Amino acid sequence: MFDTLSTKLESALDRVKGRGRLDEKTVDATLKEIRLALLEADVNFKVVKGMVERLREQLVGEEVSKALNPSQQVVKIVSQELERALGGPAEGLNLTGKPAVIMLAGLQGSGKTTAAGKLAALLKSKGRNPMLVACDLQRPAAVEQLKVNAQRAGVHVYAPVTSGDPVPVARESIDKARETGCDVVIVDTAGRLGIDEELIAQARAIREAVDASETLFVIDAMIGQEAVNVAKAFQDGVGFDGVILSKLDGDARGGAALSVREVTGKPIKFASIGEKLDEFEAFHPDRMASRILGMGDVMTLIEKAEATYTEQEAASAEEALLSGEFTLEDFLQQMQMLKRMGSLQGLLGMMPGMSKQLKDVDVDDKQVARIEAIIRSMTPEERNKPKVLNGRRRKRIAAGSGTTVTEVNRLVKQFEQVQKVMKSAAKMSGQQGSKPPKGKQGRQAQAAALRQLQSGMGGGGGAGGLGGFQGLQPSPKRGKGR
Repeated sequence: MFDTLSTKLESALDRVKGRGRLDEKTVDATLKEIRLALLEADVNFKVVKGMVERLREQLVGEEVSKALNPSQQVVKIVSQELERALGGPAEGLNLTGKPAVIMLAGLQGSGKTTAAGKLAALLKSKGRNPMLVACDLQRPAAVEQLKVNAQRAGVHVYAPVTSGDPVPVARESIDKARETGCDVVIVDTAGRLGIDEELIAQARAIREAVDASETLFVIDAMIGQEAVNVAKAFQDGVGFDGVILSKLDGDARGGAALSVREVTGKPIKFASIGEKLDEFEAFHPDRMASRILGMGDVMTLIEKAEATYTEQEAASAEEALLSGEFTLEDFLQQMQMLKRMGSLQGLLGMMPGMSKQLKDVDVDDKQVARIEAIIRSMTPEERNKPKVLNGRRRKRIAAGSGTTVTEVNRLVKQFEQVQKVMKSAAKMSGQQGSKPPKGKQGRQAQAAALRQLQSGMGGGGGAGGLGGFQGLQPSPKRGKGR
């Protein structure tokens, strides 16, 4: 996610790290690198110009020169400017109306139909009862895709067999929603290869027919600034309330995300971060700014965990982390829960300080499966007491898991390192041998343990490298074919 932009911005900020004071020469050199990084990411020129001017104004001001740690102040100011460019405070959906109607628009191939299914799944997880409506009638494949998405999301779909005018279909869907008890209607409209009068007229007619409470324009994040120009044309012709950024997990340069608010005046409300139905999330500019600067996104990580874990699983995981008695059985359960949260590469990227370490490696989920196979080939005694693993047992485990003795040895060694960190973290939080605290105190103790764990895994960027993740056998990244 914005890997190139993130790397270049971090490189620019490395200039000021560790400095006792900032001189104008250092500020100029840093701003030049930031400006080039943004332009190469295809960010709108006016957006870049305004951002650099505001950064200069603040970086040469008294606030930075008098700060005890100027480098930290610089990172904070750059983060605030990125957040401002990304849209400021997060904005939610307007779901007024019975039913509330959300209309999706966008160019052909932007990921609109997929976004409709993901949005429906997200709303359903929030307790809503959505219905998908097929109004892209010129493309039968789009109608079929919407039906498949509805089935996968477990929501209603209205897709009558017709190739005629989509406006009556959109109007009829409101009555169908009321009949079936659906409280949100998501209308998937037709796309074009470009903005033309026919598209504008049709979108305007559908919007008026259903009295949409929210119109969202879907932008392909991989296209960059050009997609924002298309959105501006649609805004001038029809108008919309917010943006969905699709394909944010690909080779997105950042131009669309950092330009859309300034160019259209409309916020990014959602981002599609993968191919799976649940890889779709509300867009938080402050969190995205933090990710771009390599500072992680702990809040989203916590929210994913809360949405994935049951209360019992969360309590069990917390107790295992803070008690100091962390076994391979606990490790296996943690990995299974992590798999439910999404791709491991994405989750690790949300951890502070991990983006640099993951830059040149691919953490493949198949490697996680190999670790699972090794642990599952152990007896309950071996999982709880790895010290009993002699040479004969390790050879048996390797044969049973389809791996090698070397891989088994590597996993056991890395686990022992993690176990030591866990015990140390438990001692630091004062919870060894006692029941973990609940509520805010418990979360603070858990955060302290996780910070210690990250430090023990080389999270500080030192010689430890990936440390505890070496057992995943990361392989060098290869160029993507798209």
